[in-house]
Amino acid sequence: MPRGGDRKGRTEVSATTLGIIGTGMVGAGVARRAVDAGLNVVLSNSRGPGTLAGHVAELGRAARAATPAEAASAGDLVLAAVPLATYDRLPRAELEGKTVIDPMNYVPSYFPVPELDSNELTSSELVQRHLAGARVIKALHNIGPKHLLELFRPAGAPDRTALPLSGDDPQAKEQVAGLLDVLGFDAVDLGPLADSWRSEPNTPLYALPYVGQPPSGLTPAEFVAWVQQAPGTPVGAARIRALAATAVRGPAGFRF
Repeated sequence: MPRGGDRKGRTEVSATTLGIIGTGMVGAGVARRAVDAGLNVVLSNSRGPGTLAGHVAELGRAARAATPAEAASAGDLVLAAVPLATYDRLPRAELEGKTVIDPMNYVPSYFPVPELDSNELTSSELVQRHLAGARVIKALHNIGPKHLLELFRPAGAPDRTALPLSGDDPQAKEQVAGLLDVLGFDAVDLGPLADSWRSEPNTPLYALPYVGQPPSGLTPAEFVAWVQQAPGTPVGAARIRALAATAVRGPAGFRF
């Protein structure tokens, strides 16, 4: 069951700079929303700052390119938007003492991990084990970038969407809830990282609350394509809590 309450109505966040490691769909989408919300972003990827000129030009003066280590150092909060298969390449020294947002999802066919397959750990606990000196918060993993850019609303709006988060450090959860508020979303605390499975793939909280029910008979690839293009559907905090409470733990990860 979710252990925490809702985070609503925040008007400020201690972070003014968001470091982003990874500029795929998630990293790029969060960067766009963050800049539009008035934050600075430092973008990075594994290919080097020179490959990010287009992203920086599109985002404007609030964005700059850097290496992953530089983005980690510069960010008041850091989004680790990399494939889970590369989590152990995150710059551990530069993330020491940082709050790290983990939007990674496990896909066993790409990167099998016995400890995840046996449900001994959640994927975020695996990341936290690697980043032992950081404070890992699971968030921004169950909503698509398109819907992040469609569903944001001002604090107090009756149709404001809520997003789940999980983590072991209360202060870090407050930081991330504050960031989500600035981005235009309420937050629902699902408890520690050990309970983050409640919003992972194969649970009622993953993707579908924000897009509705897909057509029947879709192949896995067609399902992913449909979710990425479907119009966004606002989902309030009460609904997020209710769906989390119905989750039953089964095989970990998104399985094609």
